[in-house]
Amino acid sequence: MRLEIKNLCKTYKKGVVKALDDFSVTLTPGVYGLLGPNGAGKSTLMNIITDNLNADSGEVLYDGEEIKKLGKDYRTVLGYMPQQQGLYDDFTLNRFLWYMAALKGLKKKEAKQKIASLLETVNLKESAHKKLGSFSGGMKQRALIAQALLNDPEILILDEPTAGLDPKERIRIRNFISEIAEDKIVLISTHVVSDIEFIAKEIILLKSGQLVSHDTCANLTKEIENKVFEVEINKEELKYFQDNYRVSNLYHNDDKIVVRLVTDNPPENHKITIANPTLEDLYLYVFEQGMVFYANICRYFYALFT
Repeated sequence: MRLEIKNLCKTYKKGVVKALDDFSVTLTPGVYGLLGPNGAGKSTLMNIITDNLNADSGEVLYDGEEIKKLGKDYRTVLGYMPQQQGLYDDFTLNRFLWYMAALKGLKKKEAKQKIASLLETVNLKESAHKKLGSFSGGMKQRALIAQALLNDPEILILDEPTAGLDPKERIRIRNFISEIAEDKIVLISTHVVSDIEFIAKEIILLKSGQLVSHDTCANLTKEIENKVFEVEINKEELKYFQDNYRVSNLYHNDDKIVVRLVTDNPPENHKITIANPTLEDLYLYVFEQGMVFYANICRYFYALFT
């Protein structure tokens, strides 16, 4: 099983905005994490892979055949959970899944067994006969995950699958995805880095439509060894550090604050400890705009609890 993405290019606004710029990658069974800031081209890539959008140039091959030529045969092996999808609020979950099963061409007996199994998997068995309009955001996410798995796809594309889920449900879904990935190609786009840090076979970093890097989490984080530090500072220094460094975390230590920095140039004249890099640290290092986001979050919570 092999999904080859070759030299994809896609532009919007009459060629002014490059969503994908000569993007190439090859996927085999396992979980792949797709990371990048907003506007990096992640949604465009997934829409092309799922044959919902035409590329300007390049091709997507499944086991050596162009997906455009495979047509219906390709869609039968594909499962897709988009980030935003309108649900029929007047449908019960059970009716929605039966409807999606019919669209995917499942026979009645197969559909019945699959729906029962998936309701257990996504922990929605007790809500099967409730209307989707009454569901919370997290419950709707789980319903969308279930529909993506109805046809037991060989290729599973998940866009923010754990958005809106509580920690317990996130772990449940994450572990399930890891279990089924042995014989499936699973591509997950997410901003929750911890969801893929330990289950992803490889991480794909996408920035401005271009492939930045594609490797295992362990190899990628090695690239920033000796670039992650915990620094003890005075409270009045916090704003300076947030304005001038990538701050991924902070906590109080008696009358001091310890900030976690991702930088090539650690500050001098401070107590510094070299820290083990994480995938989140790598994200901040590669995508500069993350620096502003995390600084603002840190400011907010620091002001809230001090």
